[in-house]
Amino acid sequence: MKILSLDSSTESATCAILDEYKLFGEITFNYKKQHSTVLMPIIDRLLKDLNIDINSLDGFVVSKGPGSFTGLRIGAAVIKGLSQGTGKPFIGVSSLDALAYNLCYTPGIICPILDALRGNVYTAIYNFVNDNLNIMSRYMIISIDDLIDLLNRHNKPIYFIGDAIPKFKEKLTSEVKDSHFAPVHLNLVKASSLGELGLKLLISGLQDDLYKFAPFYLRKSQAEREYEKKLGSFKND
Repeated sequence: MKILSLDSSTESATCAILDEYKLFGEITFNYKKQHSTVLMPIIDRLLKDLNIDINSLDGFVVSKGPGSFTGLRIGAAVIKGLSQGTGKPFIGVSSLDALAYNLCYTPGIICPILDALRGNVYTAIYNFVNDNLNIMSRYMIISIDDLIDLLNRHNKPIYFIGDAIPKFKEKLTSEVKDSHFAPVHLNLVKASSLGELGLKLLISGLQDDLYKFAPFYLRKSQAEREYEKKLGSFKND
């Protein structure tokens, strides 16, 4: 089963084409360009470079979050369009799952951290058991201090990965008992990792509904928070 996977949950944009046996190609772009201007060109380039017709693919995988509100919406719109246009299924996979999968077969605890601003991170806690990625917690938006407290309850080495590492590495090193950090090239969500996880789900018969699928954000958008703040001030007048 050959699929195209796409992630736009963070500042980077990445797409890949793979099947059960081979990664055919992957493009990652991580340099100050909006997803709306990057995603379709890199998909088109990858298909052309591999001489693959979009209609010959068997399905699609997209990041469902958490992450950038705008990026996730753009990615979902692109994959829904490709799915509807080709009549092929798609499925969403968490960006945190994909990050953790970059460190598959790592002993101890895998902790992906994506920057959620204001001292917070998007995260979940994983381990790798019997050749499978196992999530040990819910998906969270949590302050870095609360995350440190949570991790220090585990008497195991902690392996961090994700774009929030540069911001918090010094603090994590000094305050987490047994901390380790992924190499820089793994700190981005990889479309290939996302695609491999999604491919397993598609092969098993799972897929998302074209009309019901929506990314999950773990928190309300800035616009929603501002609206509720204004609404609250009106009620108090």
